[in-house]
Amino acid sequence: MEAGGECFPEQRQVLILFLLLGEALAGWESRRYSVMEETESGSFVANLAKDLGLGVGELAARGARVVSEDNEPGLQLDLQTGELVLSEKLDREEMCGSTDPCVMHFQVLLKNPLGVFRAELLVRDINDHSPEFPEREMTLKILETSPPGTVFALKKAQDLDVGNNNIQNYSISPNSHFRVSTRTRGDGRKYPELVLVKELDREEQAELTVTLTALDGGSPPRSGAAQVRILVLDVNDNAPEFVQKLYQVQIPENSPVGMLVVKVSARDLDTGTNGEISYSYFYSSQEISTTFELNNFSGEVRLIKKLDFETISSYELEIEASDGGGLSGRCSVSIEVVDVNDNFPELTISSLTSPIPENSPETEVALFRVRDRDSGDNGKMTCCIQDDLPFLLKPSEENFYTLVTNGALDRESQAEYNITITVSDLGTPRLKTQHNITVTVSDVNDNAPAFSQTTYTLRVRENNSPALHIGTVSATDRDAGANAQVTYSLLPPRDPHLPLASLVSINADNGQLFALRSLDYEALQAFEVRVGAADRGSPALSSQALVRVLVLDDNDNAPFVLYPLQNGSAPCTELVPRAAEAGYLVTKVVAVDGDSGQNAWLSFQLLKATEPGLFGVWAHNGEVRTARLLSERDAVRHRLLVLVKDNGEPPLSASVTLHVLLVDGFSQPYLPLPDVAAAEARADPLTVYLVIALASVSSLFLCSALAFVAVRLCRRSGAASGGGCAVPEGHFPGHLVDVSGAGTLSQSYQYEVCLAGGTGTSEFKFLKPIFPNIVSHDLGRKSEGNPTLQSNFPE
Repeated sequence: MEAGGECFPEQRQVLILFLLLGEALAGWESRRYSVMEETESGSFVANLAKDLGLGVGELAARGARVVSEDNEPGLQLDLQTGELVLSEKLDREEMCGSTDPCVMHFQVLLKNPLGVFRAELLVRDINDHSPEFPEREMTLKILETSPPGTVFALKKAQDLDVGNNNIQNYSISPNSHFRVSTRTRGDGRKYPELVLVKELDREEQAELTVTLTALDGGSPPRSGAAQVRILVLDVNDNAPEFVQKLYQVQIPENSPVGMLVVKVSARDLDTGTNGEISYSYFYSSQEISTTFELNNFSGEVRLIKKLDFETISSYELEIEASDGGGLSGRCSVSIEVVDVNDNFPELTISSLTSPIPENSPETEVALFRVRDRDSGDNGKMTCCIQDDLPFLLKPSEENFYTLVTNGALDRESQAEYNITITVSDLGTPRLKTQHNITVTVSDVNDNAPAFSQTTYTLRVRENNSPALHIGTVSATDRDAGANAQVTYSLLPPRDPHLPLASLVSINADNGQLFALRSLDYEALQAFEVRVGAADRGSPALSSQALVRVLVLDDNDNAPFVLYPLQNGSAPCTELVPRAAEAGYLVTKVVAVDGDSGQNAWLSFQLLKATEPGLFGVWAHNGEVRTARLLSERDAVRHRLLVLVKDNGEPPLSASVTLHVLLVDGFSQPYLPLPDVAAAEARADPLTVYLVIALASVSSLFLCSALAFVAVRLCRRSGAASGGGCAVPEGHFPGHLVDVSGAGTLSQSYQYEVCLAGGTGTSEFKFLKPIFPNIVSHDLGRKSEGNPTLQSNFPE
């Protein structure tokens, strides 16, 4: 057994030394190792770690591996020791046939960085095959007239070994008529020739048998033998002759079976049986006999099997023409197989990285090798991918390509790429091979959650139940996995005094907002909450949105009467002169409602009165006015019950009691009489009597009406001439009866009657309001809708 350390002859060692020195100076070139065929599996070939100048650990770290041209599993690299060993026995004859030398090309692939190192393994022949003749017995017909020195060709033996182990010499068994001569052809192969030493005499000996032995040059030598039967023929002095000694034919490799390859032709000047020619292969290997068929009578050579230029590129045929007299002639047929583009390019993926992280710079995705078994332009290749992909192909040594990213990738734009690698040759027609690979992009947390709205407006009605769901915020994240899982939270409010923790809460998983307690519109009408959304990436990204919560008013506040005051003290009595006309303003009920909108729209209604029909209340402004002219028969004291009702649903209300005192004038002071109730009781029958009297004198209606008018005129004249007391006539000035759009005065007034006994004069004053600021503020807000009326109040 021999390996890379085999001893060469001295001259070859010097040559190898110079070659190795040149390779060391020029960088790594293709190295050649050698091994004997049939060497046991696991035998040492070379130490690649040492030859590459790498440490043993570096080979494993860089993923070193051995790739042969035809993907033959003949070699194995031990990453632990850096040694290249045989993975199986190698048979040189099976690998290379008759080709010498037998070289197996392989590459050593390294990654990070990429390195491709070429090398060759020379498989040396051993003498493991003996020479074999195609036939155990050969028949040779020789004319008895053949002169000494005539040479007769013999069929050569075949030895699968090469070099010195091939056939080196032929010999025959001792005899007195023949000797054997060993000849060498142009291709170096040796063949035997039988040389006639002594003339033959058919009458003396008609047939001879000799043993032909083929001997190779191995150590020890091997041999093979065949019997040569020599028939001595009668005179046939013309041997067949071919028209051409050499036929040269070119045939495309895609030629159909049955195609005529060539037709050989020979002629014989003899006649009869001696002139009948038959054709046969003088020497035929198994490959030739299974590929071509020779017609024995016509000399046509036809194709009986498909050709393959990549397997065998040429054939050499030896054809013999024999006549009936035993003479023969030979010619050679050289058949050259013309390559056609019948092999598709081959693509082999060596490594593939998927998925690859997004936002990464130039990244190696795949390493692959391409090959085309054709030759010339048919074997030249181009390699490309789609133009619209962010990837590049970078060629390297020995038809290796690297697929890399052309910049950073964005998973959110495209999470998967289907890459089609197209390999085309330059033949006619062009053949191409496509290989599809799928590259996925892994996610990186580069997108913050995004709310569907930057600002949310939520509305919740006051007096809500605690833990009420008031709305939902939503944020999405374009990332994937944990990077897209969003968690919601409440951010600290801008107003440090806002008790946010007691107002709302948020579900961290789905963004649902809940009111933690019952809200009061009158206390808090609106507030703002900042909501944050954060993903679960590393580092986490977040965003925020503003949530405005508007508290909607509910009708939960009944009207509150500001005037007249209902504080439990002595009731305030309104004075009305008996000379007041119909529509005279007695007083005004002023009320407010803590609610807003239509819940604060107030209406007034007179529920009960001492004398119905005498007073009326305006529904929208609360003014209490006389409904008709007063008479002497009207009671002095009146009690009015006024209902103040809002416009809510359901409506809420409040009531107020008014006391009205009818006086003849403002010149005399009024002293409350303890027996007012009795006087009122006495006044009631007078009214009844008056009605009865009017009914009884209906016939005198016209006279009574005239008398009544006359009495009224007299009273009015007397009142105008008596004292300095001014009795109001007609309507009050406009600035005292201004009404807001809500049905209540925008300012409330308290009436005070000052009576001075004995002076003959009296003053009726309208004083400015004396209510708390909050009420004034609220009333001012309610009167903003009618600034014209508001401006009419005196300051």
